Amino acid sequence: MSGLQQSASLICLIIMIYAVFSCGCINTTTPAAPADEEINHSAPLPVAVTIPPYREFAEAVGGDRVEVMIMVPPGASPHTYEPTPGQLRALSKTALYLAVGTGIEFEDAWMESLTSVNRDMQVVDTSAGITLLNTDTEDITKVDKSIRYDPHVWLSPANARIIARNIADAYIAYAPDDAAYFEAQFAAYDEKLASLDGEIKETFAGTTKKTVLVYHPAWGYYADQYGLAMTSIEEDGKEPSPASLKAIITTAEEAGIRIIFASPESPTRNAEAIADEVGGSVVYISPLAENYTENQVKVTDAFRTWAV
Repeated sequence: MSGLQQSASLICLIIMIYAVFSCGCINTTTPAAPADEEINHSAPLPVAVTIPPYREFAEAVGGDRVEVMIMVPPGASPHTYEPTPGQLRALSKTALYLAVGTGIEFEDAWMESLTSVNRDMQVVDTSAGITLLNTDTEDITKVDKSIRYDPHVWLSPANARIIARNIADAYIAYAPDDAAYFEAQFAAYDEKLASLDGEIKETFAGTTKKTVLVYHPAWGYYADQYGLAMTSIEEDGKEPSPASLKAIITTAEEAGIRIIFASPESPTRNAEAIADEVGGSVVYISPLAENYTENQVKVTDAFRTWAV
């Protein structure tokens, strides 16, 4: 059992003192609408998301009708973060939890405890309808629970459009009186994402320089969508062995790779060491940046500039 899972088990016992325990499974269906008298149109709908990029999704679709709380704050890692007592108190008043739904570690470790705080909170799987990639980047479905999937679905703008649609459907199901508002918000944001997708495709369409080296394998969906050849230093989320490091350095030298892309949320000395060996440097790009569309532009520029 991982440290996060052990901590989650302990805090669950504490939570049970003041909350009624209920199942914490992610609901893959659209949540049912509450009774009309339960909807308070005078106050924003309280919504929770796991990671910062989903705040943009939730607010872009929800506009001024929602108030969004991020569980794993900017700069923190969903692999290690533990919710605070203040966050748990806030969840007791949250209507919808817009979950990533792909096996991201924070949700796997904590969702049961989080839902035990508020048994009425509806958990939405925002990845519904997305074809997931396994760790070998082959297209497969979500049926086989024994397969380890790449959880970073949001890093493809095409997937972001599906996520936004799922969020819109959840809002409309919960507050049907505001359906027209949410549809209009979604349409505007979907157009923005479609334009972003087209611009990135155009960026890589005219070049053969598409090979990049990343430390953490977060960008698989991005690479798959835009035809990048992406090599990861980490092996199944673990630090590479000495033999693997040696092979990676040799490959980088032969390919003329001088840049290693790493995440600022989890800096690593190995990235710097490899960069030194190949006479290059480390460029930090965040898979968890809060300003999603702006970050996608920055990342695209970085990949395009330093791809080989």
